[in-house]
Amino acid sequence: MILNVLNLGLVPYETALQLQRTLMELRKASRVENTLLLLEHPPVITLGRNAQVSNVLASPEFLAQRGVELFDIDRGGDVTFHGPGQLVAYPIFDLRSFEPKLGAVEFVRRLEEVLIRTCGDFGIATQRIKGLTGVWTYALGDKPEAKIAALGVHISRGVTTHGFALNVGTDLDFFSLIVPCGLTNKPVTSMERELQRKLTLEEVATAVSRNFGRVFHSQMLWLESLDDLLAQAIVVSKPEPAESPANQDTPARAPKELRKLHGKGDELA
Repeated sequence: MILNVLNLGLVPYETALQLQRTLMELRKASRVENTLLLLEHPPVITLGRNAQVSNVLASPEFLAQRGVELFDIDRGGDVTFHGPGQLVAYPIFDLRSFEPKLGAVEFVRRLEEVLIRTCGDFGIATQRIKGLTGVWTYALGDKPEAKIAALGVHISRGVTTHGFALNVGTDLDFFSLIVPCGLTNKPVTSMERELQRKLTLEEVATAVSRNFGRVFHSQMLWLESLDDLLAQAIVVSKPEPAESPANQDTPARAPKELRKLHGKGDELA
């Protein structure tokens, strides 16, 4: 199986949300293949389906002053933070396309495995914790285990959206604005904090892609741009009355904000 990979760089959260929804519908209609989006976001706090508003510790006014957006979304999980220096992965996968087909729990376990292997590639030992999602460092001496990656997904008719966020060089001070994932006694960390050296998102993205290929037993196909991805959209023919002109299927469109972000006009339409 081939999995598309597209690295979008820095993308506003709402724009990425629209893109996920667009690709989800295209995937449901079998107009695009399974696709992995890699990107980072400007500062944003998201509340999943199980989130408690009280886990956002800062007022809306203070968040606005800090330039932090706030979104209620349909993924699983509680409150989390996304920001620069954090690698976000959104797999738009049809779980029924794998052999054997994947269930929700197995899909989440595989995402955790991608993260564990990626951290291991950089010399960071990580683990799962029973009863929790995400990936954690090990406790060492008086240093407690810390969360290095958060995970939350949504599945609609077998097609996934949302995914995981891996703290690479994230400014961890932002996490003081929330109770991360609703866990009051678990600190957060980053790859750079654990290694005490700088990393680029590009090198971590390469490792994440490689490990997606290994864990999902797939070949990873890196695409140059969003229009390369949407150009793959398969035209779905629809029966038309004999007197009607030949069917012209509606082409795939990227969200307008993303076209502007990448300096594209309607050529992505």
